Amino acid sequence: MASQIRASHILLMYQGSMRSTATRTKTEALEGITAMKAELANGADFGELARQHSDCPSGEEGGDLGFFGKGAMVREFDQAAFALQPGEVSEVIETPFGYHLIQRTG
Repeated sequence: MASQIRASHILLMYQGSMRSTATRTKTEALEGITAMKAELANGADFGELARQHSDCPSGEEGGDLGFFGKGAMVREFDQAAFALQPGEVSEVIETPFGYHLIQRTG
């Protein structure tokens, strides 16, 4: 297993999630991220969706988080990201920050 990987993500926060200023409900966030997962399955560009919709500042860079090692991210994110092969997109992942889609890029 790689000691470091590179990944991008899309984050949808909701009212009550950690560090959130979002006004959407948890249900609205889940519906939104699930719709983006379907768009990706139909050929949408991950980086473009991140730029348009992600609540993380990394969205401006197409969701790019750069390289990171195991344990650098919260547990749920870390486990999902390190389980992906380069180019793969995760299922919807929930962390204390909200809902994510993760694309391993390296």
